[in-house]
Amino acid sequence: MGQAFARMKFSILALMAAVLAVASPQMALAQDVAEAEVAAPADAAESAGGYDRLAPTEGKGMPTSAEDDMLKSMTFQDQYTQDGIYALGMHDYILMPVITVISIFVLGLLLYAGWRFRLAANPVPSKTTHNTLIEVIWTIVPVIILVVIAVPSITLLARQYETPPADAITIKAVGYQWYWGYEYPDHDVEVISNMLDESEALASGEPHQLAVDNRMVVPVGVPLRIQTTAADVIHAFAVPSLWFKQDAVPGRLNERMLVIDEPGVYYGQCSELCGALHGYMPIAVEAVPMEEFEAWVLSQNGTIPSAEEVAEVDADAAPADETAEAPAA
Repeated sequence: MGQAFARMKFSILALMAAVLAVASPQMALAQDVAEAEVAAPADAAESAGGYDRLAPTEGKGMPTSAEDDMLKSMTFQDQYTQDGIYALGMHDYILMPVITVISIFVLGLLLYAGWRFRLAANPVPSKTTHNTLIEVIWTIVPVIILVVIAVPSITLLARQYETPPADAITIKAVGYQWYWGYEYPDHDVEVISNMLDESEALASGEPHQLAVDNRMVVPVGVPLRIQTTAADVIHAFAVPSLWFKQDAVPGRLNERMLVIDEPGVYYGQCSELCGALHGYMPIAVEAVPMEEFEAWVLSQNGTIPSAEEVAEVDADAAPADETAEAPAA
């Protein structure tokens, strides 16, 4: 009996040793992969060609917390495109005053009617059913208000649908579950952008859940042709401080022009519920002068085309895009 127990004990120890021998290389490999993933953002930041990532500016292109500024946290971010400045001005100087005046006026009417026509003051209710003057007023005044709002609204819509010029730089943003890919067909560059974890974001001085390893680098002050699509489900490419939001739909190519006024890092997120990790696919747009953008392209082993080449590529691609969009429409 004792010998049988000893043999069983020896067999168990031998089996455990065999399992450890098989698992040890796998564990070491997993550790190496994890270390490589942690080091990847730092390696990406020190890319070839001497390009240095732009440091973010506190409060620029990012949301403001209520602890820092309660009032600013409840309104739109500062805008860094002409469309955004126009839209924010329309909100602040037209919509908000109109909404405030109407709300106060209606509240005043409710309070007056509740007091003036209460049961104690009017034991016998009035049987008046029409008042021509009041009916004319409450028909004409809303029409005037709608016309006042409609003029800047239609202007803003027209600005947002302005067609990019032929020499605009094309950037294709592709949504995946759950990260973004950026393709630069004019420059033969493609990058994949994933969210940094909290320690990496804080180490780089960026907001948590908005910082990424590879940003969408673009030149400042020139027209950009932003195309969006998706590889799996519907996503939405949205950057609030650039007044930009465009759906990324599988099988469809949406397009809109973007011109950024100032260099900086501008943060956004996917704004379409796209699955379990929807809240973990941020967007970081790094706008830099043209010289630095070209240095970044070269650091990614890309090419710098001439303006004529860009126009020819875009002209050749236009019919194909229209054909691809026709079934979706």
